[in-house]
Amino acid sequence: MKIFLTIGIAFLFIFTSCSKNESVVDPINDNLSWNKQIAVAYVHSYATVIGEAALNLSTDSSLINFIRKSIDPISFYTDSSGYFYVYDYNCVNIAHARQKDLHGQNLFNYTDTKGKFVIRELSTKAQSGGGYVEFYWIKPGETGEKKKLGYVEPIPNTNYFIGSGVYLE
Repeated sequence: MKIFLTIGIAFLFIFTSCSKNESVVDPINDNLSWNKQIAVAYVHSYATVIGEAALNLSTDSSLINFIRKSIDPISFYTDSSGYFYVYDYNCVNIAHARQKDLHGQNLFNYTDTKGKFVIRELSTKAQSGGGYVEFYWIKPGETGEKKKLGYVEPIPNTNYFIGSGVYLE
């Protein structure tokens, strides 16, 4: 019951803090500053909810199942390019809302088209409390990697971090 109350409060926070005279945010027409605020609000809310749930889930597999079910249906921005991903600090993918083939894969050595160790940098940023990392990643519905500004935060009570972001091209 406490989990559902926490989830409800998080959704209320997300939708009230992100209303900007329109119901859907368009990353093409809105400025980067606004999209960064949305990423922070969404990621922080989900990190909090998942962290609270972790206190009530007794096994790693039940927590992973909860995380996957929680983030899977969520998409935002008019082109649905907004989604969540979760990794452990060793760069193993726990959940990815758009690329389920990544589940369980260790991406420690993964580099983007510019040679950046993407997941390593995201993990380091999350371990330092969270923040932004610029990298290249495949945009849903398109081919090739596109420039992205990701935002990550640690998930309390776990060894995981959650992220999202906005594609810049």
